Amino acid sequence: MTLIASLIVMMHSCIQSQDPKKNTSKTEPNTKIVGGPCEGCDAATDYGDKVLNWTDTIKGFDTSNNKIKINGTVFRNDGQTPAEGIIVYVYHTDHTGRYPTKSTSTGLERRHGYMRTWLRTDADGRYEFYTSRPASYPNSTVPQHIHVTIKEPGLNSYYIEDFFFADDPNLTSDIKKRSKPRGGSGVIQLKGDGTIKTATRDIILGLHIPDY
Repeated sequence: MTLIASLIVMMHSCIQSQDPKKNTSKTEPNTKIVGGPCEGCDAATDYGDKVLNWTDTIKGFDTSNNKIKINGTVFRNDGQTPAEGIIVYVYHTDHTGRYPTKSTSTGLERRHGYMRTWLRTDADGRYEFYTSRPASYPNSTVPQHIHVTIKEPGLNSYYIEDFFFADDPNLTSDIKKRSKPRGGSGVIQLKGDGTIKTATRDIILGLHIPDY
């Protein structure tokens, strides 16, 4: 596959759909539709028989030379009440800037790659995952990022602002100063000088989400 073709595939995996007629998030009867178009948000409920916990480790962490841990609390729309039972779905590129797949990958894993997981917040609203720091897309200035989608009971899945890294030289001022980031700012500051660097991001459900 040529470099240009590879970048097109990766950008398609990254960009939320801008087609106002296209919202692929699955809905159930009496589901309130929020968040606008979101191609690929179905993945938030595409975990099969996996038993979800508030903490998990993404494939590749054990062998990574750039280990990170990200955690935080998911709050209700009031910004104060911890939200239990919320699905937090995350996925990202590997150290080469690609979404890695396997020969057995099917469905959305063929686009999102296998470096992903689903978390379900506990009674204190906590979530946590261990992974490796993603790279920017090959030969690009796209900031390093981790995608995140939220699934609440009674609502369709919706995306919130990606996790971005404050020390990333490709991080733009527009992202840093975004006035209405979905779910709150996704810019995180990694800390620590050990083998695992950590960062915290709290999420507010519905914050700056259209039609919430």
